[in-house]
Amino acid sequence: MDGFDLDSRLDGPLGKKAADALAPLGLETAGDLLRHYPRRYVDRGRLTDIAGLVAGEHATVVAQVARAELREMRARRGKMLKAVIRDEKGGELDCTFFNGWKLQGFVKPGVVGVFSGKVGVFNQRLQLTHPQFEEIDENDSLRPFLSVYPANAKVTSQAVARSVRQLLDQVDDPTDPLPESLREREKLPGLGRALRRIHVPEAEADIHAARHRLVWDEALGVQLALALRRADATARPAPACPRTGTGLLAAFDADLPFPLTDGQQAVGEEIAADLAAGHPMNRLVQGDVGAGKTIVALRAMLQVVDAGAQAAMLAPTEVLAAQHARSLRAMLGALGRAGELDAADDATSITLLTGSMGAKARRRALLDAQSGAAGIVVGTHALIQDTVGFAELGLVVVDEQHRFGVEQRDALRSRGERAPHMLVMTATPIPRTVAMSVYGDLAVSELKGLPRGRSPITTTVVPLAEHPGWIERIWQRIREEVERGHQCYVVCPRVGDTEAGDAELQEPPPEEGGSERRAPLAVLDIAPMITEKLAGLRVGILHGKLPPEEKDATMRAFERAELDVLVATTVIEVGVDVPNATGIVLLDADRFGLSQLHQLRGRVGRGSAAGLCLLVTEMPAATTARERLDAVAGTTDGFELARLDLELRREGDVLGASQSGSRSGLKLLSLLRHGEVIAKAQVYARDLVGHDPQLSGHPRLRDLVGETLGDTERAAYLDKA
Repeated sequence: MDGFDLDSRLDGPLGKKAADALAPLGLETAGDLLRHYPRRYVDRGRLTDIAGLVAGEHATVVAQVARAELREMRARRGKMLKAVIRDEKGGELDCTFFNGWKLQGFVKPGVVGVFSGKVGVFNQRLQLTHPQFEEIDENDSLRPFLSVYPANAKVTSQAVARSVRQLLDQVDDPTDPLPESLREREKLPGLGRALRRIHVPEAEADIHAARHRLVWDEALGVQLALALRRADATARPAPACPRTGTGLLAAFDADLPFPLTDGQQAVGEEIAADLAAGHPMNRLVQGDVGAGKTIVALRAMLQVVDAGAQAAMLAPTEVLAAQHARSLRAMLGALGRAGELDAADDATSITLLTGSMGAKARRRALLDAQSGAAGIVVGTHALIQDTVGFAELGLVVVDEQHRFGVEQRDALRSRGERAPHMLVMTATPIPRTVAMSVYGDLAVSELKGLPRGRSPITTTVVPLAEHPGWIERIWQRIREEVERGHQCYVVCPRVGDTEAGDAELQEPPPEEGGSERRAPLAVLDIAPMITEKLAGLRVGILHGKLPPEEKDATMRAFERAELDVLVATTVIEVGVDVPNATGIVLLDADRFGLSQLHQLRGRVGRGSAAGLCLLVTEMPAATTARERLDAVAGTTDGFELARLDLELRREGDVLGASQSGSRSGLKLLSLLRHGEVIAKAQVYARDLVGHDPQLSGHPRLRDLVGETLGDTERAAYLDKA
């Protein structure tokens, strides 16, 4: 026993020179290095001898570089590296590397490496063209599996492998954080064995067992963090707001011109029971586009106002906050006009509070919130400023929760001695594993079914790469919709007139190996052309950089049908409800995320007339981008699209990417592949925290939370800020 543990600095077991060499990878402690897992393995039993290679097949060989030289390329500028490699049986193979000057220091005579690529033929000799190359120790070639590590220009995979083996010879096995009963029940190896076998496996089963165990650590760390957060959120008292059977909610229900859907009734009962309790509700309501979440939220707010408390509704943008305030006033009618001549008995009032309001209007709104005159306060981030006070805040409704960070929600939660109830609404359906991992601190309700009166939406991909002339037909279709008395949206990915792009665009990753693309179309650049194409129609412009009063005026004009066409960015993505709008054209549709496309499509088909959605793209057929657009055109089921979105997204976009620059402990956990482990870990975590709310009796598990997320309170990143 040398006494080194996972917290030991690497200069102890490795020496200063080797430790400094690993610093560019952010590896400072023994734990950092042992959790720098191999990204792949080369199974020597599946390697092909060079003599047995066949043209056209993909092959991986272990060989030594026999010769290597730089040559000028004939067809283009630059140099290529031509090498001849030889395996242990004497077979030789040509290799050609473009940008050869970058590799000449690595691919040189005497070096042993793993070469992977497609076997081709050149000058009647087999060759690999620009193969993947990983240098390995000659001693490694005797092992059954070769571990290939994430590396960079300064630190090679070989250097990492050598340091890992040196460390494993000196480090003590760590104390296992997982309870023995859990390990036995789930048949998990000990942490020490898992860390050794993931780096130096003796058999393929070792790799699977080690990865499975380490995935468990990460899943349990995440779920414990969320369970601790949930326990903390429910520990404070909250105002009990039971239904009264009379008052605003009863009057509102009696005046509803349509029946609630079964889904709205079921979710409403869950929320009503939560609000009646003396501890804070923390509930997520998710439903498909147009499922009627606003009615559900309003009924919850009325229940709270009936109990003598106030409700606050947070929207991600000022445009949407103003829209919500107008919608709530319209739905409540006389019930929401307290202090006005035509107000109903026991009416409440709705106050809008945003950061851009004039001083006089802002003072009035602040006074209404502070005095309790406003039963419902609608706003943006301005609502969580310290200067905003409430008489008795009973409920906070957060619309499109992923636009708000945990700290912002907690600022509202922590007001006063009693925590308000929290209702989170997301308009984008979430796959089950994401809901467990991203919203695991919230109870989840699914709002199923659409209200009566929703019309079907026809979605069509317009492939300009194959049919450039179809662009003219798009403008004709818009005219046809307007001639029928309807309105249309034209949406661009960017605002324009900016150097660094626009925050409103959530562009998916580029096609692998794709060439440089032009900048996405921008509202300010394309609006004059659209106005010319649609001469005679009333065209408005809406984007996030307009002054708030101009945005609000434009949106109101479109709602009142004073505009025929609205050219906009994704500022209209959520919450905008104009039943007369029947057509939406999404230009450069491949630049939007899948869920964004679904949200934008949901802006039409909200009235009695059928909706039309045109996905305009220049991407050619058989690309991933076109597959995504075809998927949107093929279904209007948001839950199915959410599943496809998760499959098409890079894993880091979902877990571990928003660590604000700190290193994430999530190396292996995949929402796609590890749903079963995540579900089990959630059950264990809630049980453990239920019996030990601070994990005082499980210090190693508490350490596991810190190792996984950086610190218990750093679960903030899981709110997809």
